[in-house]
Amino acid sequence: MKKLLACILSACLLSVALTGCGGEDTKTIRIYDGTFTESSLIHKMVELLVEEHTDAEVEILDQMAAVSNFKDLSSDNPSCELMNCYDGVLLTSYLKIDPNEVPEGISLYDYANQIAEEQYQVHLLDQIGTDNTYAIAVTQEVVDKYNPQTISDLAEIAPELRFGAEHAFFTLEGSMKYGPFCDFYGLNFKEHIAIDNSLKYSAVENGNFDVMVVYATDGLNRKAGLKVLEDDLGFFPEYNGALLVRDAIFEEFADVAPNLEEVLNMLGGQFTNEDMTDLTYAVDVEGRDLTEVAREALEARGLL
Repeated sequence: MKKLLACILSACLLSVALTGCGGEDTKTIRIYDGTFTESSLIHKMVELLVEEHTDAEVEILDQMAAVSNFKDLSSDNPSCELMNCYDGVLLTSYLKIDPNEVPEGISLYDYANQIAEEQYQVHLLDQIGTDNTYAIAVTQEVVDKYNPQTISDLAEIAPELRFGAEHAFFTLEGSMKYGPFCDFYGLNFKEHIAIDNSLKYSAVENGNFDVMVVYATDGLNRKAGLKVLEDDLGFFPEYNGALLVRDAIFEEFADVAPNLEEVLNMLGGQFTNEDMTDLTYAVDVEGRDLTEVAREALEARGLL
């Protein structure tokens, strides 16, 4: 019996030694999946790159809303290591800072990164190359009838048009929302309609509204035949894509992935908006397997 107990104790000690203090796995990088295809693609690319070029493993967990994901990532006891992010989202939604508060002489990306590191011990890695900003799109029927090219062109015709967006765009929190947007451009729409994001494109294709908030790199814009208007007065800030990581990640995974920062930054500068639109279109419209699309994109760039 004593021999059996000794064996069990030894096994437990070995398990603790392998997994780290408190039973935390120091070999597995955990990521909560995003609720948008672009985030899912980026997270899958991270998994493929890390497992190809390091001894670490990646576990992609269930989907989590971006705000909740940031709260977890920046908490004292996080259950994930990184997330797909955008500098404009980091600044306005997570740090609650208006773009006009960014000091002169510093980019939005650098300022958001600076504050995030000071307050939450997280920081953005290299920019991926996409600017997945909010955009305003109109249906082909609106184009045929009015031919708007810019958001300013909507001012005269807005009383004839119905505006649609996900529920979050109509909240009072933050400056990149419906009220400030309409005030900025002097728009008075006939009606505004809040809808679940997953139903937004079906609704516009069914004629439920004429103008819609979209993301610049969403392949569904192409499927729905939407025309993205120029933000000619510059209401929406940049939303440069980049991985947001905990400051401690590279030290924590140094044993199994001493080159982790270099590997994650392999995504830096690799994708344009057109590239990402093609990738999301392949998944969302053509129905292709997300892992296959992500792998092909990395292979095409010589990263795998």
